[in-house]
Amino acid sequence: MESGYMKIAEKSEIPIGKMKKVVSQGKEILIANVNGSFYAIGNICTHSGGDLSQGTLEGNLVTCPKHKSKFDVTTGKVVSPPKMGLFHPKIQDEQSYIVKIENDDILIKI
Repeated sequence: MESGYMKIAEKSEIPIGKMKKVVSQGKEILIANVNGSFYAIGNICTHSGGDLSQGTLEGNLVTCPKHKSKFDVTTGKVVSPPKMGLFHPKIQDEQSYIVKIENDDILIKI
């Protein structure tokens, strides 16, 4: 295994169109399988701490279950802010991790 990468899951654990939360070095990380490619971003919504792994994944967009913020799992970028009536708080992008596949292992760069 290349230095700086850590195994966090196996490909068989995350079917196409699904996501999984893993905890590595005290950080919650969301792994998503988008059409057979794996992506990793922070799992805690930057708006109010929602668990993104409990949200929905449609294509490459994950929707937070709390206030419906949307993030692009391929980049970590905010696509749509929370749905809170007339109030539109600014929220931060999610941290994005470099993913590498070795055989059946999903690795991320720490």
